[in-house]
Order: sequence, then C-alpha cells, then structure tokens
Amino acid sequence: MFTPLELFIGQRYTHSRRRNRFISFISFASMLGILLGVMVLITVLSIMNGFEKELRDKILGVVSHVTVSGTNGQLADWTAKIDGLKAQQHVIGAAPYVQKQVMLTNGNLMRGIVLQGIDPKLQSQVSDVNFKMLNGSFSSLAPRDYGIVLGVEVAAALGVIPGDKVTVIVPQVQVTPAGILPRLKRFTVTGVYQIGHPEYDGMTGFIELSDASRLFRLGENIGGIRLKLDDLFAAPAIGHELQTKLGEEFEVVDWSQEHGSFFRAVKTERIAMSLILGLVVLVALFNLVASLVMTVNDKAADIAILRTFGMDANRILRIFMIQGSIIGIFGTVVGVALGVWLSLNIGTVIPFLETTFGFKIFSADVFYISEIPSDMRWSNVIWIAVASLIASVLATIYPAWRASQIQPAESLRYE
Repeated sequence: MFTPLELFIGQRYTHSRRRNRFISFISFASMLGILLGVMVLITVLSIMNGFEKELRDKILGVVSHVTVSGTNGQLADWTAKIDGLKAQQHVIGAAPYVQKQVMLTNGNLMRGIVLQGIDPKLQSQVSDVNFKMLNGSFSSLAPRDYGIVLGVEVAAALGVIPGDKVTVIVPQVQVTPAGILPRLKRFTVTGVYQIGHPEYDGMTGFIELSDASRLFRLGENIGGIRLKLDDLFAAPAIGHELQTKLGEEFEVVDWSQEHGSFFRAVKTERIAMSLILGLVVLVALFNLVASLVMTVNDKAADIAILRTFGMDANRILRIFMIQGSIIGIFGTVVGVALGVWLSLNIGTVIPFLETTFGFKIFSADVFYISEIPSDMRWSNVIWIAVASLIASVLATIYPAWRASQIQPAESLRYE
C-alpha cells in the first residue's frame, strides 16, 4: 500500500524510540491535555444543558408560555376572548386565571404568597402541575367550596395538611360599623403539591376561579388568560405578534420575559465554564507547540539530510504538521468518544461514584435538583471536535515552518 513520504516520516516521529524522552513526555502531556479538555468540555456542557432543561421543565410545567391580560389588571367577556386566542396559529391551549398577592394565616403562623385562581378543567391545557401533587388533586377545587391547594413549603410553614383550614387576608379593606377592617376569608386545604422550585413550592397557592373573582371582587371578570404554544422557543415572536393584533388595551408577556433571569444565569454559567475549560485545551496546545519546537531542534540533522537528498521546504513543513496533527487528532477523537460516553451515562456513573465513596453530590435535603441531569447535544460535540482539530493543526504551523527554514550546511557543520 502506497504511503506518502511525509505521512510515513511524520507518524514515525510520533513514536520513534530514539527520541528524547523529555520531548516524548511533553508530547504525551499535550495529547492527554487535549483529550481531557475535550472530554470534560463535552461532559460539562451536557450537564449544564441538562440543568437548563430541568429548570425549564420545572418552571414551564407550572407557568404558561404566553400570558394575555388587561392593562387595568382585568379582562371582561373572557370566554369569547379564549375562543379567539385558541384560534390563533401555534396556540394549542388556553386557560383563564386570577392572580393576587395575599397573606395566609394559621393561628400565629403567617405566610405571604401569590394566590392564583384557576379553572381546574382548563388548567391542564397550559400546565402539568396536576402531575406534581403530593396530596389531593386540583379537581377538588369546586365553586363556592372555598378550597385551596398549597405548595409544600407553604403548607409546612403554616403547619397544615389537607383538611385543615387557613385564613386568607386580602390586601383590600372594607368599611364596617366597627371601623376599617382587612378582608378575610377561610379556606380549606384540599391538596399539597411540589414543583421542585422554591419560587412555587414556597410562594404560591391555587383556588377555584369563581372563588377568586368573588374574593377579589372582580365580578364576572378575570385577571388574564394563559396560553400554551406548540413551540415554547417561538413564544417571544408569537407574543409580539399577538400584542400587535390585540392592541394597547391588552398586555402580552411571554415566559422569557417573566423568567428570563433564570435562563440567562444558566447561559452565562455555561459560557463561563466553556471559556475556563477551553483554557485547558489551549494549555495543551501550547505544550504541543513546545514539543514540536524541541523535536525540530532534536531532528535538525535529520532534516538537513533530507534536504540534501532533494526534499524541498514545503515537504519538510508537511512532515511536522502531520506529526503534530496526529497528536491533536488522536487526543480529540479519544476525548470526544469519552465525553460522549460519559455524557450519555452520567446517570449511571454518578450513582456508582456516590455508592463507592459514600457521599451524595446533591443532597435532596439541600438542593431542588438532587440528581445530575445530562442533555448531550450533537451540535455541541461537533463544534468542540472541529474547534479542537482546527486549533491542533494551527498549533503545528510555527514549529513546522521553523523546520522548513533549516539550512543543511548550517546544521551539518559540526556533525
């Protein structure tokens, strides 16, 4: 089988027994650095993507993709408006809601929450909160029964369980013969849910829609309408389109505006981690440059002999580019393989390490996400692999150029 001379010499230099051992160690260290950098970068990005996905699922499992409300905080004739919004393109679900801040009390215990009035029959179109119930269900919320479903942390703070009663204090006053008094209403706890996010487990509660309208004196009006879309990432564009169609009398807000800070924080952390881990690969590439420069100095006599045999400077350049590229390609390929394997099996590897060494990385008592998630995306794997390969090739240019500039007479003068 025919092998180009440059390829034959270049791959021979990568494992020659006559090479200086220190140079061999530097080459091995650079290859190992590229391998570990690529592997860790793929794994960490997959874990960061997994955390983002978990966060998105937890938040968007409770809230809607788009919210339509009146500029005065109320919507009239909401049944017709829901039918009109359902007819819009990309909208697959709609449900009315009322939302106000209230104070809950149970004896001497108090807790401020955001109280939401919902229609249990329609809420499932825009939220999967029914699947997060610890006790009871949303179907227990019926008109004039004055039942309330609480987050697990709210229930714990108030010391209540399903069947207990709590008092809702509305931030509105009423004038009575006894003077100005806050408006109070007793509710029966009918369910407890756990979303897995402190903003909802510790700060929200749900009651039936008509009960909420009476409690907040909205009459037949509601606070707004929540929409679910067929593509949550299209929410900003669709929300803008709906705002244009509905006009200034309505306020349209999408999930990226309400909860964008969470996702921006995760995105910023992912970028920072990518930069930090990218430095590992960069250090390995500097080691690669150093090892090639030392190889060129060590092989100066060999280069001179090849030149005297008629090999031109461009072919000498290609020899050392091939040598360095072999190190970079091997490190990248093995690093990608290990990174992909680790990302796909993180759910098995982490429990094994926790069992072996007897510790828990994310304790369920402290963290809301007790397991390390992983969401490997091939687009990330591809750009990491391509960037590593290109950087490895570029790192060989300077040492290879130095090799091509060696003059035979100068190198063989003292041989």
